[in-house]
Amino acid sequence: MGVTQSEPTLSDLLGYLDVLRARGDVHFDEKIKAWHVLGYDVTQQVQMDSVTFSSEVAPLGPVEEDFTGNFLRADNPAHRRLRGVVSKALTPKMMADLEPRIAELTTRLLDTADDGGHQWDFIEQLAHPLPLMVMAEMLGIPADDLAFVRKLSDSVVEVQSSAAKESPDDRRESASNDNDAPPLRELKPLRELNSHLLEILRARRENPGDDLVSRLMTVEADGGRLDEEEALGCLNVVVAGHHTTTAAMGNTILALDENPLVWDQLRADPTLIPAAIDESVRFRPPFPRSPRRTTKDTELGGQKIPAGATVLVWLITANRDDRVFADPDKFDILRKPNPHLSYGKGIHHCVGAPLARLETRIAIRLLLERYRDIRVRDDAPAGLRNRWAVSGERPGRWGLGDMVKPRVVNKLPIEVRKY
Repeated sequence: MGVTQSEPTLSDLLGYLDVLRARGDVHFDEKIKAWHVLGYDVTQQVQMDSVTFSSEVAPLGPVEEDFTGNFLRADNPAHRRLRGVVSKALTPKMMADLEPRIAELTTRLLDTADDGGHQWDFIEQLAHPLPLMVMAEMLGIPADDLAFVRKLSDSVVEVQSSAAKESPDDRRESASNDNDAPPLRELKPLRELNSHLLEILRARRENPGDDLVSRLMTVEADGGRLDEEEALGCLNVVVAGHHTTTAAMGNTILALDENPLVWDQLRADPTLIPAAIDESVRFRPPFPRSPRRTTKDTELGGQKIPAGATVLVWLITANRDDRVFADPDKFDILRKPNPHLSYGKGIHHCVGAPLARLETRIAIRLLLERYRDIRVRDDAPAGLRNRWAVSGERPGRWGLGDMVKPRVVNKLPIEVRKY
């Protein structure tokens, strides 16, 4: 198995979190001045109580450019209104109707990959372009603009690794001193992306069509339509969301490569593909943790937490709580039930989760139908977006970017053999 970079990263993070868990499901970290939440029940409690554990975490960190339509960082009633508009525009029927088109795009991408031989990069050739193309078609972004939007979106989401050669001890030390303010270089592409999206919004307002942008501008929720800034914020969430699907696809291939017998299970019974994807999302959640801010004094897991505190909810440890998941460190596609928390609970349950599952399911099905063998190359290790990619941020660090920046493999060379 050629992912020599990802496995030590996952092991390092899990080892660090084991140390944290030994201190209790909920405890205060004096070094970073934040509360760690690590157990399943307490994590679910935080996710379900958006009144006490607010997603409006901007007051806790440096000033970042944001928009009133970013419902990921909003609480009710604003969240209910913004998400309500997006949910009405992005209907289950709309997503189901996309299935033939997603299969067509996937087939086209696989044909192109095969033209280059039996060795190609899974992320570059499929896992990144497919969600981007689906997102662009949903929004009505012209094909000629796709490369431009991809470049800007990647620049916004990209997280720099400034010390890739540090030792683990150095990483932990430097982590506590990091500033989470976005580098200036990240603000320029963000502004360029927003400028481009604004042009699309204004064009659809004048000439609405049958696309998601037009629906965002015309659908009403709580008695009103979105204004321009709110619509722009919602579009930012949708555009950034395609990276989550890329993460789900890449992580699924990694998990299957580490458990090659599962490929045979899926070939024998393709109805198990959704379960394999869900287990992958449990095993390597795209968002390993999410920050919250307490709005009042509260008690969680027997600990008294004051108002205005930073709460770091570790989804990756909640998903490996042995009080809920038998043999939690085993990748088991037959796990029933599999109540992982990777896509959230309560009002912040991921609105794009059905689409991410759909795209990943179609991609895995078509891979199985086309190839008799799929493996990650031993001679070309995966490239990681940063040294805590897939598994999460560096130990001892939290950031507002955790809310919108999934940790993904950005290079995954594979070798395939056709039937």
